[in-house]
Amino acid sequence: MYSFRNDYSEGAHPDILAELVRTNLEQTVGYGCDEYCERAKDAIRREINNENAAVYFISGGTQTNLIAISSFLRPHEAVIATSSGHINVHETGAIEATGHKVLTAQVENGKLTPELIKPILDFHCDEHMVKPRLVYISNSSEVGTVYNRGELSALSRFCKENGLMLYMDGARIGSALCSKQNDLTMEEIAKLTDAFYIGGTKNGLMMGEALVLVNDCLKADFLFFVKQRGALLAKGRLLGLQFLTLFTDGLFYKIASHENRMAELLKAGLTELGVPFLTDSPTNQQFPIFADDIAEKIKLSYDYEIQKKLPDGRTCIRLVTSWATPEWAVNEFLRDVGEMLRISGE
Repeated sequence: MYSFRNDYSEGAHPDILAELVRTNLEQTVGYGCDEYCERAKDAIRREINNENAAVYFISGGTQTNLIAISSFLRPHEAVIATSSGHINVHETGAIEATGHKVLTAQVENGKLTPELIKPILDFHCDEHMVKPRLVYISNSSEVGTVYNRGELSALSRFCKENGLMLYMDGARIGSALCSKQNDLTMEEIAKLTDAFYIGGTKNGLMMGEALVLVNDCLKADFLFFVKQRGALLAKGRLLGLQFLTLFTDGLFYKIASHENRMAELLKAGLTELGVPFLTDSPTNQQFPIFADDIAEKIKLSYDYEIQKKLPDGRTCIRLVTSWATPEWAVNEFLRDVGEMLRISGE
């Protein structure tokens, strides 16, 4: 059975493993104070053209979101997200567990706009309610869509005008930046947000995310929050070394581009077979819709996650490609699905 379940089923890109093995017997200081972490931070600062940015390496996305959001907000403040936002759906109430409410806007395409945020601000009008203070977005979104320059610029302006912070979850920022619909650079993202993170776990690393704080107001004592939440790794060099490798010779973008190419092959092949999609995703997550019986047959040979059960006897599934997805697996999937559809007469 081949898995299209997620983009972290495999271990790590060979270049990452090679560097971990090469440096395995080196002795370094702990807790991210080593040379590799410092060089990786410098590489990221160069990538975003901001030498004053603060960079922190954290093991996973949920922990990164929890530490960032809970440290940015005062006790009475809340975060705004889409209804499909990762912090609202897939983090076991991690944000709420820190005492901060998640206020949601119902959307189909996974993206926030000023028009969706304004009613939330208008409703939360006094001290008897939580105070909206931070806007959380994902790029790419949980349904594979991406923010373009105009959309992110409009959000950034709106947030500044209304005293809101803008935070981007970049678990799949590589796929977003390498998508055909993208017109943003990482440097522009850094200029338009107060903080964001660069996903490594879902872009070829064994583990790790790089949290980037751009707004100076968020930097004070931040390392204390990281330590208090159990995220300051003794062997911090393992994260720094991976990110240093990721931002050497364009590996970050090479991996993301491969993920997207494999997803594009899936999308094109399924479209040719007449399969509809939940969203028009240009990234490494695809959301095709099948009759329930076809979805069940596919599950016998290919692993995937169910995105949504539709009321008309159809199922939307999620197919995700990774740095390791081979073209032969995509071709076999398309061949097998085509045969299933032919036999069923669809």
